[in-house]
Amino acid sequence: MTISFEGKVAIVTGAGGGLGRCHALELARRGAKVVVNDLGGAMDGTGGNSAASEAVVEEIRAAGGEAIANGGSVSDAQGVKSLVAAALDKWGRIDILVNNAGILRDKSFVKMTMDDFRTVLEVHLIGSAMVTHEVWPLMREQGYGRIVMTTSPSGLYGNFGQTNYGAAKLGLVGFMNTLKIEGAKYNIHTNAIAPVAMTRMTEGLIPEDAAKNLGPELITPGVVYLCSDEAPNGVVLQAAGGNFSVACIVENQGVNLGPDASVEDVASQWAKISDLTGAKPRNMLQLGG
Repeated sequence: MTISFEGKVAIVTGAGGGLGRCHALELARRGAKVVVNDLGGAMDGTGGNSAASEAVVEEIRAAGGEAIANGGSVSDAQGVKSLVAAALDKWGRIDILVNNAGILRDKSFVKMTMDDFRTVLEVHLIGSAMVTHEVWPLMREQGYGRIVMTTSPSGLYGNFGQTNYGAAKLGLVGFMNTLKIEGAKYNIHTNAIAPVAMTRMTEGLIPEDAAKNLGPELITPGVVYLCSDEAPNGVVLQAAGGNFSVACIVENQGVNLGPDASVEDVASQWAKISDLTGAKPRNMLQLGG
């Protein structure tokens, strides 16, 4: 089976380099028409120019594909509207959205300002929500959509100096978990990629000897699969160096301590309460939610 995106229109945010560039190139190579979005700013989100996104567009066109550049900021309402309007004006529909744009403002929490915390959430979490909110009615109306969030092991498991980044990235998983429910009957599938790759964003975080085996292009097959007709719905796909796995939240059977349970009861039964033997994923229907 060959996966093709002929006739599909994709938006990839943060696509001027690194992961986003690789995703945009591969989607275009497989027939998608691509909006290459990138603010073109520094890693902390300051500044901006269109050179990076335009360079990727030229790569796509040189290979025979179709693409346009967009420099709108995903954390700015007008920037988001310009991004979606660019796709609609050019091709009249949007089938795929890869929320990849992001910034870093790493510091230990004691040294971090609330401005640094808030700004990172604005780009990763609120930015992804804003672009998704803009394309969601279109996808519902056409009865088709594929959305990919970019989460991170920092959100799933934590990483020193990244309270802001980790909070934003795990927030995207919560966002995905509800969108998968709301979009299912409209054939809108929402998933997340949790990549480990050597990019401008991870310089200094990944040891040099490991970095050579962690190219961003090795993440793209997973992302492109999540953009396809065959995509699952509501999955966190981890990817690193050609290795792919699924991460999920699991729950154990627990211990019923009854309505008169005390703190001491919880303490005395903690070994059983925290025993994850046989733990498995559960959904809101099973929980009665």
